[in-house]
Amino acid sequence: MSNIIKRSFERMLEDEQIPNELYNKYSVKKGLRNDDGTGVLVGLTRISDVVGYEKDEEGHVKPCMGRLYYRGIEVSDYLAHSQDKRFCFEETCFLILFGHLPTKQELEEFKEVISHRYHLPDHYLEGSILSFPSKNLMNKLQQEVLMLYRYDKYNPDSTDIVDTLEKGINLIAKIPVIVCYTYATKIHSYDHDSLVIHHIDPSLSIAEQILHLLRKDGRFTPKEAEVLDTALVLHADHGGGNNSTFTNVVISSTGTDLYSTIAGSIGSLKGPRHGGANLAVRQQMKAVIDEIGLNASDDKIKEIVCRILDKDFNDKSGLIYGIGHAVYTLSDPRSEILSIKCEELSYSKKRHEEFVFHQRFAEIAKEEIYKRKGKRVCTNVDFYSGLVYDLLGIPEDLYTLLFVIGRTVGWVAHNLEDKLYGGRIIRPATKYVGHIKSCEDEDGR
Repeated sequence: MSNIIKRSFERMLEDEQIPNELYNKYSVKKGLRNDDGTGVLVGLTRISDVVGYEKDEEGHVKPCMGRLYYRGIEVSDYLAHSQDKRFCFEETCFLILFGHLPTKQELEEFKEVISHRYHLPDHYLEGSILSFPSKNLMNKLQQEVLMLYRYDKYNPDSTDIVDTLEKGINLIAKIPVIVCYTYATKIHSYDHDSLVIHHIDPSLSIAEQILHLLRKDGRFTPKEAEVLDTALVLHADHGGGNNSTFTNVVISSTGTDLYSTIAGSIGSLKGPRHGGANLAVRQQMKAVIDEIGLNASDDKIKEIVCRILDKDFNDKSGLIYGIGHAVYTLSDPRSEILSIKCEELSYSKKRHEEFVFHQRFAEIAKEEIYKRKGKRVCTNVDFYSGLVYDLLGIPEDLYTLLFVIGRTVGWVAHNLEDKLYGGRIIRPATKYVGHIKSCEDEDGR
């Protein structure tokens, strides 16, 4: 850093501070959070609902078991009644986009629409993906979504509701394919691995397609595809207040195109406080297991939990990734469902001992956090998703990208809903708390 930049920045830090008490003075909600930790209401939706707490007659927050609803249907109930279907993500996309479960004929027609859109434009693979590898695949996916704007033969800038829906379904189908091909290109260019590009198989579901394209032999078991499909269902939406969905709606409210809004959402999801948390959990748990082993006693696990909280282990942040949630208190229903699938898969992969360790670690961590903060917390969806992906042999580079694949449908649905019923540019306010100065007041003028 040059001297002038360093000196000027240090002066700015000294002269332009915003004292924390000013936030209380002007009732500014940091992070759009109320004093009790609940979110500030910024909109209305009929797409999904996240229930993590209740309020008593006096308005005080009370912890409760978490519930997640897609279009009024509880996700745990939906998955329990869909066991005979094996693959549910396409049906979930239909439900989130259109507000009702499809008939068998409607579902088959919708799946056919999706499968016909797997294919990328002519020469897109060679011209955009293979020719321009990237080390960071989240950034690369943003570029590729924006590149699809160029290949949109109709009006890419159209914000018409029907046009947006068509473009959205196109992205839901194509993003999984782009993710797999950009990964193959990345490991070929930077890891000097063999380049294996499978042709798309239109007969496969999105979960099956991902495993088919990622694996060099293109093979997978029905159980593997079923577990990945469940993970995609659980990531499909999480209300309009999560950061990446809110980002999508904020950008969309300006009247810009869908490609720009999805690219913005991907940028939001990249952060370790949002979609990148699943990778942070996996790295944390690998570090813990390397340090104390899978057969560690409860005392040893408690010791390392305390070290993490005391900023003496892992990334020294003091955070136990995968434990706690902004909305859920006693349980995250996504975590509860995914833990069951994770255990099923761990048996077939002969890694059940590792799953049990995760359970033990989580219980001890929750108790220690309660002891220190008096707050009940739960495992969130990220705690088990990283282990699930590892059991599926999915590279860490793709953990957050799988979140994108699942969440794209939610972004599209909220984009449409805001166009239909919001219709105004989102423009909140900030309070100026600086000093009014004249040029003569400034040094060096």
